[in-house]
Amino acid sequence: MTFANVGTLGVRPGQRGKVVDILTRPNRQLEEAGCLLYEVGVSDEHPDTVFVAELWTSAEAHGSSLQLESVRAAIAEAMPFLSGQMEGKQFSVIGSPLRDP
Repeated sequence: MTFANVGTLGVRPGQRGKVVDILTRPNRQLEEAGCLLYEVGVSDEHPDTVFVAELWTSAEAHGSSLQLESVRAAIAEAMPFLSGQMEGKQFSVIGSPLRDP
């Protein structure tokens, strides 16, 4: 069953662009690890927040991806720009009206 991870990352004032740049760098290892979708977004209403929506082939695939050197390096690079305020929800995807069951 498809696994979803949707969350927000609080960033230090004026650092949102740096975090977006880090998170949107091409990383083919994510796809190889089972990532189906990784979308990064921003909102003018929340200038110190980065939004991330991920779909994975499984919760295990998501967990394993956190051990990839490329992912660990991106996290380490982004950490100085984060405020520490993070929220997230994880859930199993049941279906969608946009694709066949």
